[in-house]
Amino acid sequence: MDQTRHTRVFLVDDHEVTRYGIVALLETAPDLEVVGEASSVREALVRVPAACPDVAVLDIRLPDGNGIELCRDLRAQLPGLRCLMLTSFADHEALFDAIVAGANGFTLKEALASDVVDAIRTIGAGGSLLDPKTTTGLLRWLYRQQEQIDPVHRLSEPERMVLELIGEGLTNRQIAERLHARERTVKSHVSKLLEKLDMQRRTQAAAFAARLRQDDHSRGMQF
Repeated sequence: MDQTRHTRVFLVDDHEVTRYGIVALLETAPDLEVVGEASSVREALVRVPAACPDVAVLDIRLPDGNGIELCRDLRAQLPGLRCLMLTSFADHEALFDAIVAGANGFTLKEALASDVVDAIRTIGAGGSLLDPKTTTGLLRWLYRQQEQIDPVHRLSEPERMVLELIGEGLTNRQIAERLHARERTVKSHVSKLLEKLDMQRRTQAAAFAARLRQDDHSRGMQF
């Protein structure tokens, strides 16, 4: 009697050729069993719970919605379900949203057949999967998003201190005295922070610092 534990896999993709290729691939793996297919969000919401798979392979883009929302909805119904997102290209915003939705990993449609099988096995066994290239790209995207939300994030600690004191109306000489630094060093920090904040004049930095202080005060925080 075969004691091999099969990982039950459900495939959701609107491209029939893609589904056919992945199904044919998984049929060659003795430990993986395809228990169903769907080509849309609507079909998947009905068929996946009925099939009770261990892993759902979900295309991120579907004709009547997307795999990210589908992942969230399916995991709400089936908390133990593991989701592998299938995508044609590394859309970092979509990948981040998928992580928040509870996805356990990603694989590109252009990946090697062996990589797809390994990804399903890894996720089916309780692991998570982000390939190094995707992880690097996603982290860079998150860093850029953080910079857009919080431009002060770009500044070094000395530059932040100088910006705060500019906001208090201090001159370079007064800032140098306050920080026990050379005035030339302060001037260098001012030039760098203006460049990083994409500002031309010191008055812009002063107004910006004052606004930050006001916002932080309203939130009960320090600059």
